[in-house]
Amino acid sequence: MLRVTLNEEESIALVEPQGALCKEDFVLAAKVIDPFIEKGGQLQGIIIYVQDFPGWDSFKALIKHFEFIKEHHKKVGHVALVTDSFIGEFAEHIGRHFVHAKVKHFAFNALEEAKQWIKSDSKHV
Repeated sequence: MLRVTLNEEESIALVEPQGALCKEDFVLAAKVIDPFIEKGGQLQGIIIYVQDFPGWDSFKALIKHFEFIKEHHKKVGHVALVTDSFIGEFAEHIGRHFVHAKVKHFAFNALEEAKQWIKSDSKHV
């Protein structure tokens, strides 16, 4: 399951995986995020907030995740990976080469720091 909370005022989506990700999770995320993007043109940031990355429940879920990234990466200014999982550091370095958004890894206890990075860096864009 994926909990997606959109703060429209700050233009930041908080994404919290709760167990292995399934393809329906990315459909849900799009239903929450896409109307805001259609109205405003861009989302300042997405924060992926999970202590340990749970992985995907199937190969189809992994493919749907990549499709979600492909469809949204030019419409999101920043991606903050707030996690203690090794995947955060890995995704920060790999993501820089494949997505338009700025990508940065933060420790799991640094949620507020991640929000501040998105908000302050967005003012300079």
